Amino acid sequence: MLFYRAAVDLSRATLNYFAGLLRRRRKAVRSAWRLLNPGRQALLVLAHLRKGETFAELGAGFGVSATTAWRYVEEAVPLLSGRSPKLGLVLRKAGRDGLRYPVLDGTPIRTDRVRADRPYFSVKHRSHGVNVQVIASPEEAQLWTSGALPGGVHDLTAARAWGIPREPGRAGILTLADKAYQGAEGPIATPYKGRGKPDS
Repeated sequence: MLFYRAAVDLSRATLNYFAGLLRRRRKAVRSAWRLLNPGRQALLVLAHLRKGETFAELGAGFGVSATTAWRYVEEAVPLLSGRSPKLGLVLRKAGRDGLRYPVLDGTPIRTDRVRADRPYFSVKHRSHGVNVQVIASPEEAQLWTSGALPGGVHDLTAARAWGIPREPGRAGILTLADKAYQGAEGPIATPYKGRGKPDS
């Protein structure tokens, strides 16, 4: 395998914040010695999330096995997702900032095909993957993303699972969406025909 220097377009503050989360978790669980310190683990995970490098590539670059790279990512991702902003808070802040018409759309994220993962096959997109709901500004700046559901889940079902239809009303704003969300309860206007979708 060949090696080269690479960059991740994230700030030093992001790395330090993430490393702090990992450091506190290791202390809380009284973790034994690790091959990588919290800063290097944070960088490995951020490189994986930002650039999609495989565990084998990450392992080679950081001097650990592919299995260890996978373990580091599996340990760290829940720490980040647990600190993601809640939908209600995001929409209320959007309203205070003058954003009255955020856009809701489902984004398919492709995954490898596994025989046992039939629910992850999306007929609409003709591929295996997961369904992630995204709320963005009309200028397509992401405000909030949901967790992942199997790709075969319809957008309206996914929106209901994450409690999306009721939250815009509580925040006093109207959310725009495409025809996939027709029948949603609450202030969701369909169909939406704008300059683009949040995932475009």
